[in-house]
Amino acid sequence: MPSSGRLVRAKSNEREKSSLLPIPFQELIIFFSVQPNPIFLENFMVGYSAAVIRRQQFLIRCLGGGYNSGNKNLHYSSLRMQSLMGGGGFTLESDVISILRSITPSLDPSRHKGQAGKIAVVGGCREYTGAPYFSAISALKIGADLSHVFCTKDAAPVIKSYSPELIVHPILEESYNVRDEHKRSTSAKVIAEVDKWMERFDCLVVGPGLGRDPFLLDCVSEIIKHARQSNVPIVVDGDGLFLVTNCLDLKVLNCEVNYQDGTQQLLSLAKGLGGVTILRKGESDYISNGEEVSAVNMFGSPRRCGGQGDILSGSVAVFLSWARHNAKGGWSASPTILGCIAGSAILRKAASLAFENKRRSTLTSDIIECLGESLEELCPVS
Repeated sequence: MPSSGRLVRAKSNEREKSSLLPIPFQELIIFFSVQPNPIFLENFMVGYSAAVIRRQQFLIRCLGGGYNSGNKNLHYSSLRMQSLMGGGGFTLESDVISILRSITPSLDPSRHKGQAGKIAVVGGCREYTGAPYFSAISALKIGADLSHVFCTKDAAPVIKSYSPELIVHPILEESYNVRDEHKRSTSAKVIAEVDKWMERFDCLVVGPGLGRDPFLLDCVSEIIKHARQSNVPIVVDGDGLFLVTNCLDLKVLNCEVNYQDGTQQLLSLAKGLGGVTILRKGESDYISNGEEVSAVNMFGSPRRCGGQGDILSGSVAVFLSWARHNAKGGWSASPTILGCIAGSAILRKAASLAFENKRRSTLTSDIIECLGESLEELCPVS
């Protein structure tokens, strides 16, 4: 699970600067996490990190946004997802089941390969090969038809060895492998290769196992721009958060903020970033697109093994693509909100099932194996 600091921390090293601009895109999802630090707030035990809240506030200020600590009239989702400041309950299991059943496509014999979702993960380098695999295979386990991984040439053989189910493209390059005089032409080749596939994808996941090589990040920033031009929704997680942060050219500001305004700050942050959807991972998952705040805290596991965030990114990508094409039931929330709620709930349910069997030895691979069972339990195949 990525450090929450990645959303707002940028190193001053010029080699790590990227040309990507802030993304005012309605179907961009940014993930960041908080570590539980229980405090008592309006009769609820909730988890917050002071450092995370400070960084959020600084990001809001840099974007020209702000919040009024006296304003508690948030626009709550019609799904009865309550924010902390509302003083109400969290998501009911019946709401999650209704959402899942309204966006999950039926298994119709007349459908052809690809109609249940084509997901692409951009990530995977010499150091990190597990994260892109976890994200891509989770998409397949939930029900996507095809899952691609665009990674570096060094990472490709390893990722391919994990599973023959994935379509792996060894096209990304890192600085050590490209001469300075060849960087422009190499970058153009990388972008052209990804562009050949772009319009086929229903959602793009950027960041799992991406690493922080400056040349690689520059190439990926161009891939994000091309995805936006093709109107492909983007999920940003892992080192993708570092990429976005680096582009905003932010520094950490040490200041104290009011814990009780954390949810309002999340709302302002999403709005300040142009209406992107933010899923804030933690003891409870909070979701906002700048207009509403939703929360999911059902199920879950006390086992905090690494890689669960990668499962979440792949899961959200699938449910987001389904929500854009299959949403029924008259939900007023956007497809990105519905996709985040569904992805969060399925991961928590799968983690709960895996923990029941494996207890302390639960690993990410155990949770992945429970994804199908979890979806079937909440949304049986008709």
